Amino acid sequence: MQRIEHRACSGGWQDVYQHRSEVLDCEMKFAVYLPPQAATQKLPVLYWLSGLTCNEQNFITKAGAQRYAAEHGIILVAPDTSPRGDEVADAEGYDLGKGAGFYLNATQEPWARHYRMHDYIVEELPALIEAHFPASDARGISGHSMGGHGALVLALRNPGRYRSVSAFSPIVAPSQVPWGEKAFSAYLGTDRSAWAQWDATELVATATERLPLLVDQGDADEFLGGQLQPQRLQAACEAADHPLQLRLQPGYDHSYYFIASFIGDHIAHHAKAL
Repeated sequence: MQRIEHRACSGGWQDVYQHRSEVLDCEMKFAVYLPPQAATQKLPVLYWLSGLTCNEQNFITKAGAQRYAAEHGIILVAPDTSPRGDEVADAEGYDLGKGAGFYLNATQEPWARHYRMHDYIVEELPALIEAHFPASDARGISGHSMGGHGALVLALRNPGRYRSVSAFSPIVAPSQVPWGEKAFSAYLGTDRSAWAQWDATELVATATERLPLLVDQGDADEFLGGQLQPQRLQAACEAADHPLQLRLQPGYDHSYYFIASFIGDHIAHHAKAL
């Protein structure tokens, strides 16, 4: 790994690293915030998954999360949203290809070679973090929009892997909305039965772990009715008796202004479990 950014922040260090990912078969970047407590002890880690068009920079520059991570003694790790590089397949538009990995393992060509973000986030990246930083194996996961989908799905698919999960404005039912239908058709093929394993509303029904879900959603979100539809997750959790705290926040949209307003609540939620 090579450290390419190193900045003092809230008593700790906001760094960015570049490394070769064996899982994704390309060069990747990830951001890691080390709070001041990391100088003397191992700390739990909160993984943040960003949304469409984003990379490792959006969360660390816009959310203001470092001050809360320093308060609670939590390492923050923010990976990129997709594989990168000239050799990586891409597509027209913002909602497929680079910047739109959807945190799944693609099975269809030309995507299958590089688009294995599930395995990267769940296995390869934590192994690097826990080997090279003062990080314990206590993990939480959170994210926004496409990354909120990723946080919910990765936690539900991997019982015991995470101690806490939360999401802002998540795509809760990607197999039933345009963003997910486009991405899943390309990455996974047209057989909709294969989509269910990457859809939080489907996974809740068979979850073997009752990890409480914290979801914040702005009621002025421009994507609320067409792409996000949190009521689908609420109905699925009620049917499965899965613990869900869904908070509809009046006046908030899909932007990082929303995330910055409530990220302190989310980090406190994770700190309690971690």
